[in-house]
Amino acid sequence: MIEKKHLLGMIMDEFYGVAGECGLPRFAAKQIADWVYKKRVTSIDQMTNISVANRALLSEKYDVGRYIPLEFQQSVDGTVKYLFKTENDKLIEAVMIPEDDRATLCVSSQVGCKMNCLFCMTGKQGFNGNLTANEILNQLYSVREAEDLTNVVFMGMGEPLDNYEQLKKTLEIMTADYGMAWSPKRITVSTTGVTPKLKRFLDESNAHLAISIHSPEKEQRLSIMPAEKAFPIAGVMDLLKEYDWTKQRRLSFEYIMFDNFNDSLVHAKELAQMLRGIECRVNLIRFHAIPNVNLKTSTKEKMEAFRDYLTSKGVTSTIRASRGEDIFAACGMLSTMKSKKNEE
Repeated sequence: MIEKKHLLGMIMDEFYGVAGECGLPRFAAKQIADWVYKKRVTSIDQMTNISVANRALLSEKYDVGRYIPLEFQQSVDGTVKYLFKTENDKLIEAVMIPEDDRATLCVSSQVGCKMNCLFCMTGKQGFNGNLTANEILNQLYSVREAEDLTNVVFMGMGEPLDNYEQLKKTLEIMTADYGMAWSPKRITVSTTGVTPKLKRFLDESNAHLAISIHSPEKEQRLSIMPAEKAFPIAGVMDLLKEYDWTKQRRLSFEYIMFDNFNDSLVHAKELAQMLRGIECRVNLIRFHAIPNVNLKTSTKEKMEAFRDYLTSKGVTSTIRASRGEDIFAACGMLSTMKSKKNEE
């Protein structure tokens, strides 16, 4: 049996190639893209403005490429975590976060992660491969809330910029007229600061950017984020200063707070100095305890003092509400190690 190629995850040039390969008129490429991305069909048979004979030709080598989650869990706060199986039989998670009139999906870009940050369960899992644009987009199209999503954040499993080509392809499809036609303002990409790919992302996309910083001190950051060695935060800051952040694109910094580690006013002062002159915001995040990691979350009082100091220095700062901790869906808690072992 021929292994069929998936239509979900293709850019327009690829749809033209599909039409040509199947002997369909060139305009059929736009029809196919419209059925896949806008009408959200799950089967080629549902593409009713394409003749039955042409649908049969298309189905010989292609399918839509949609697949439903294996399972989902709902938190007491309404957060929903989804488990998906990938093409090569790996597992990933995505998280839907409802809030007032927003529905934000936190998507994964890799199976596991190479960055191995001390505080992150995904890093403890190791790296098991990049996701394709099909596997990334399927998370958006196959959750129960798919048609109600208002925002997407690339903050799930993996380092998005370490899978840059598939990320770029996904962002094109999400924002292109032939695709989902979303505004880039609805999308945020989070990264530890993979500098060469970060420059490409800044030049080739208008999506929002979130930098995982977690300490303004080089050696301290290195002790919890090995990526600091290859991609020093000082170099990341130098790059960010080359761009104008006063317009529509938003820059934010993610800062997980650990008790008696990075939560003093000295750290706040150093962070404010580092961010001086850059239009940005800082999201302070409570640490969510994970197994075999000897770190504790900062106190509410210290987090508020840290926030207030940054604000007094002109750095917009907020304490992010923790969501989905009871189902291991909160920041740094995504991992499919246990699920994979249970399957085996």
